[in-house]
Amino acid sequence: MECSIRYRPAFATIFVTLQPREKITAEAGAMVSMDGGITIKTEFSGGFFPALMRRFFGGESLFVNVFQNNTNVPQTLVLSQAMIGDIEHKKLSSKPFCLQPGAYIAHTPGAKMGVRWAGFSSWFAGEGLFKLQFTGKGQVLFGSYGGLTQKEVSGDFVVDNSHLVAYEGDLKMNIGLSGNLLSSMTSGEGFVNRITGRGTIYLQSRSISGLVGFLRPKVR
Repeated sequence: MECSIRYRPAFATIFVTLQPREKITAEAGAMVSMDGGITIKTEFSGGFFPALMRRFFGGESLFVNVFQNNTNVPQTLVLSQAMIGDIEHKKLSSKPFCLQPGAYIAHTPGAKMGVRWAGFSSWFAGEGLFKLQFTGKGQVLFGSYGGLTQKEVSGDFVVDNSHLVAYEGDLKMNIGLSGNLLSSMTSGEGFVNRITGRGTIYLQSRSISGLVGFLRPKVR
């Protein structure tokens, strides 16, 4: 299987070449186009109850689509995301890999999708009670609103919660106010995520909540 990301960074799109009998799983609605020899099978991701948890607690779709090449020649599948922005892929290692709600696009066989408890502080900050978590082998493709930056954390690092897209699961997250109550509310920073440990995170250069806040007074 070959995956290439084109039209970066604003309109990133995934082009997947499936060899005979190969398949890939994608978020419902991610398909842009595909060759006629590819079949689609819609299913609950990981089973009915795990899918319900991802839908109601992880902010993801209840269903996923499995695309498979049933011909004897390579077939091309094109995938994308609803928002404007970049797309990245992550080859899984021994560490779990977590995604913020809405970032997931697709994963290859060998990558196992589950959910991970994020805590009440995450829910209070508007990021949900659970995160998507991937383990095993294979690749995960995910997207952002705006450009994506890969950052290696070693020690302590602070990021605005709405700009964190993905992270390795061994890192410790502590969501809290950026300062005292007054300064947090008046500075416009609100909640931040204090990350500790060693591992990789991915940051987006823009945030949906920031866009909504910018547009709200202009559309009344």
